[in-house]
Amino acid sequence: MVKKSIALFILILAIFTSFSALLPNTSSGIETPEHKFSSARALVHLKAISKKPHFSGNKAHAKVRDYIIRELNALGLATQIQKGFTISKWRNIAKPINIIAKIKGRNTGKALMLLTHYDSNPHSSLGASDAGSGVVTILEALRAFLSKNKSPKNDIIILFSDAEELGLNGADLFVNHNDLAKEVGLVLNFEARGSGGPSYMLIETNGGNATLMHEFVRANPKFPVANSLAYSIYKKLPNDTDLTVFRRDGDIDGFNFAFIDDHFDYHTQMDTFERLDRNTLEHQGSYMMPLLYHFSEINLNALKSDQDYIYFNVPFFKIIMYPYSWILPMLIIGIILFIALLVYGFKNKRLNTKIVLKGFFVFLSALLFSGLLSYIGWQFILILYPKYNDILQGFTYNGHTYIWLFVFLTIGICFYSYHKVYAKNNTPSLLVAPLSIWVILCSIIALELKGASFFIIPVFFALLAFFVLLRQKQPSLVIMALISIPLLFIISPLVKMFPVGLGLKMLYVSAIFVVLIFGLLLPVLGYFKHKKRWAYLFFLFGFTAFLKAHFNSSFTIERPKPNSLVYTLNTDTNEAFWATYDVVLDPWSKDRLGENPPEANALNSSVFGSKYKTEFTYMQKAQTKAIPAPVVETTFDTIIGNTRHFNICISSLRDVQRMELFSDSTNVFNAFKVNGVAAFKEKGSDYVFEKRWKNRLFSYFVSNNEPLDLFISVPKTQKTTLELYESSFDLLENEHFSIPKRQGTMMPKPFVLNDAIVLKKTIILE
Repeated sequence: MVKKSIALFILILAIFTSFSALLPNTSSGIETPEHKFSSARALVHLKAISKKPHFSGNKAHAKVRDYIIRELNALGLATQIQKGFTISKWRNIAKPINIIAKIKGRNTGKALMLLTHYDSNPHSSLGASDAGSGVVTILEALRAFLSKNKSPKNDIIILFSDAEELGLNGADLFVNHNDLAKEVGLVLNFEARGSGGPSYMLIETNGGNATLMHEFVRANPKFPVANSLAYSIYKKLPNDTDLTVFRRDGDIDGFNFAFIDDHFDYHTQMDTFERLDRNTLEHQGSYMMPLLYHFSEINLNALKSDQDYIYFNVPFFKIIMYPYSWILPMLIIGIILFIALLVYGFKNKRLNTKIVLKGFFVFLSALLFSGLLSYIGWQFILILYPKYNDILQGFTYNGHTYIWLFVFLTIGICFYSYHKVYAKNNTPSLLVAPLSIWVILCSIIALELKGASFFIIPVFFALLAFFVLLRQKQPSLVIMALISIPLLFIISPLVKMFPVGLGLKMLYVSAIFVVLIFGLLLPVLGYFKHKKRWAYLFFLFGFTAFLKAHFNSSFTIERPKPNSLVYTLNTDTNEAFWATYDVVLDPWSKDRLGENPPEANALNSSVFGSKYKTEFTYMQKAQTKAIPAPVVETTFDTIIGNTRHFNICISSLRDVQRMELFSDSTNVFNAFKVNGVAAFKEKGSDYVFEKRWKNRLFSYFVSNNEPLDLFISVPKTQKTTLELYESSFDLLENEHFSIPKRQGTMMPKPFVLNDAIVLKKTIILE
């Protein structure tokens, strides 16, 4: 009993260590030596720049820009401003204003770039984490670095980009329209997609990562959190950062450092100075300083490589890596060792065929049932709590409790499944099934998802445990627990990483990981008696977690409900409607929409851009207000050959932040210039804007109420119809309306057009 308790303690300690090693547990104070990074000093900046939403083009945005320039000047750095219109690959047009500074180095090689963006997301986010944390990390790091009065070997270029939230427009402006971009050899980019948790390192490169990884390890950051699986997944997702533009358009390598936990704060008014995790900011600083010192001194011309490395972080050893060329040899060795041990086990009658087959049934049943329960269970929870659907990030305020819920249920299922096949000498035979599944999984990974090939490492340790089980009838559970430590160090953090990073819809992946871990822990857990009791205990833990989640499911001041309201006015028909994106209406939105408003199908023929492709849910007829419509003036109209050319200027008579242009898919465009920027033809397209979703041509994010100037070329016989939607974010302040402020338990919904007055106007060119 004592040995079992010690073994269980080792397992629990290993799991705890796997998480505690990801993040500093203290934050540096104001008394930190001048040459070192201080989170407390960085927070002084953060408090100043995160007081108001500062999206690109608004007044608070200009104040944040002025603050950054003053701080750079105070450090003795001259700054320059770069601005101009750009169009992103998402067809978002903006006029970013980049802030650039430079520290001159001793040599003339490639420069190191420190990068983040200083705009917040429109329209209500305070941007403390995203990416105020990046701004202050760079400012504080520069202060500490310059306090030594030592010139670096390489130039250091600092870029605070603008309009990242609109479509990476500032990065596009710098990379494609600034000669300094040609000097950059490496980029360190600091980002956020939440307000806490460890910061993950993700490489951006067009080639191999071998040299980058070697130099990253040589820089020796104290808390590296990185694995090649995370980047393999990142590359498959539609989430880009400014660094993507450097890689894609400039073939410039770099490192992203981004934290992703507390995802519910992302792009909301809750992304505040107070809610940013101080240890998370400390983690960003723990990356910045060693990397700044290291990469400012090495040859940045020699970072390219054609070789890729598998890499992963573990406590104490930090980063372990090896080349892709080892993947197949390691897999083959693992398969050979497994087969050899199977032959040895059956030959020496330590393995029982009947028990092996039962083991496959039990393990696969647990794997399938746990995965399905977690997937269906989350869908059922969304039915029980439909208000969760209004949290578009997909991670609820009590999301961590739901992770615990399904982890506990899965462990309970595993214990319950194995209690029926428990016998004193069954464990070696029962281990065959999970080992087989792991080997099959590693074989698939070697072919389809090479970044996850480090999964073979736990298999090797499990094979060692398997060998001991075959040799000893009474193995030491303490030794078995020690052999299991690499499994828990490597895989345990992934149980949390997937639902945190990709939303609670991925809880089934966590459940699958738990079953896979449980299977390889059979050399310890297989010898536990009373598995049924353990199962009931974990079911009780799961029920407790469910109750905790339930009692924390309501919206409060600390956990406000996202809601939305939009006033739309069709200037062609003089019809007006209230509309919302909300799934569950609350008293604030019902005040305009009524108790049982009709569905908003009629308004969804043209849907405004949303990261999650969210559509209006409900609408209600509204009183028409005398809001001035935009002025459309055709300044040029001529036919040359078979093409007709128009020059159109659209001016707003009110303070607007966004214009969107739609056109029926039957309309084609030979050429299209927006404020002097030519729209690009997508690969395989004969026309610009040929492939469009919901008829959308582009979105123009307005700064200083600058007009929209269009140069359009179309076939001369085409009757061209454009639909213009002009939006302002002043619904709650506009003199034409008397809408009460939201209650403290509510906040504007992010990722959608919100608190907006939208005017529609049809433009016919014939």
